[in-house]
Amino acid sequence: MSEPLTGPVAAEITRRLTQALDPTHLIVRDDSEKHRGHGGHDPRGESHFTVEIVSPAFEGESRVARQRAVNRALAPLLEDRVHALAIKAMAPSEF
Repeated sequence: MSEPLTGPVAAEITRRLTQALDPTHLIVRDDSEKHRGHGGHDPRGESHFTVEIVSPAFEGESRVARQRAVNRALAPLLEDRVHALAIKAMAPSEF
């Protein structure tokens, strides 16, 4: 369901999204190295991510509602640890 993780923050993102949205497809990609030297880069790493998620919970929901659901599931991480999150959220019928 997911490609190999890069660290504990990616693992926590995966855990939270799996628990909240029961995805049929989930990829969590750590993009932090692409942002080295840019604002928001965290020298600890794991600060910028892309999430590709397919969930039945998204069926009939707008793009904004889907992104809000992902953001809700990850709220504590977004407040403290994750600087940037790109989200590609789809329903199974769109995948």
